[in-house]
Amino acid sequence: MALDSLVLSVVFVAVFFYLLYGIIRAAVRDGILQADERRQKARQTVGGGGHKM
Repeated sequence: MALDSLVLSVVFVAVFFYLLYGIIRAAVRDGILQADERRQKARQTVGGGGHKM
């Protein structure tokens, strides 16, 4: 019985960290996209700044 509860707790911890990984990955992706949009708007407002990346 003790082994069953240990295995079950390990499975729950693994699922928790997998979900946490997915949430963090989505947040980072959205942050990068938002930064790209801001950078593009700033370039359009300034007129490009005379150089390209």
